[in-house]
Amino acid sequence: MRPHLALIEDDPDFALMCRSYLERAGFTVTWAMDARAGKATLYEGGIDLAVLDLGLPDGSGLELLRALRSTSRLPVIVVSGRAAEADRVAGLEIGADDYLVKPFSQRELVARIHAVLRRSQPQELPSVLQVGALRIDSAARQASVGGVLLTLRPKEYALLEMLAAAPGRVFSAEQLLERIWGSSWQQAATVVEHVYRLRGKLAGLPGPAPRITTVRGYGYRLDP
Repeated sequence: MRPHLALIEDDPDFALMCRSYLERAGFTVTWAMDARAGKATLYEGGIDLAVLDLGLPDGSGLELLRALRSTSRLPVIVVSGRAAEADRVAGLEIGADDYLVKPFSQRELVARIHAVLRRSQPQELPSVLQVGALRIDSAARQASVGGVLLTLRPKEYALLEMLAAAPGRVFSAEQLLERIWGSSWQQAATVVEHVYRLRGKLAGLPGPAPRITTVRGYGYRLDP
């Protein structure tokens, strides 16, 4: 599939030039001319990376980035005419994955996008995960506890697999939503419901089974 980029840029000439080049380079591009349209584009989901200008007519791109980082780890490359070290540091500290100072070549932009997308790819899971009595066969998309096969819906399986890939690690609802549902803008109640169902299925098994622990104020972890 062609990676889908959000280009949030108020200069129409620059934006049209970027979009044309990026589409020829193999990307799908959605262009937003201001912060409000950019936020709406990101809210709709399906975006793989955002190219974000800082000087937007209805607000600072840094504020949009700050709001995005409160709910999402979507890769973001900041583009700006501000070359001062303080501006670059501010963008990177808020959560930009890269910072390009205008003017720059379109070829460099494409190379930076490819590099950030590579870094943001999740690590491949081993074919079999074992956490205590829980065994997950990633190739077969099956989970069992003590040899008893669990009947799981696709999202339940994905949730259990993500927790089992890092037992003891706490995942926030936003992280789970972003990785499993593809968007952290959805309601956290979605995660709560799926965790509740998973707990019920694990508790209904004979013998000891791993448990999903709620860490109040932080998220969920899988304990053997």
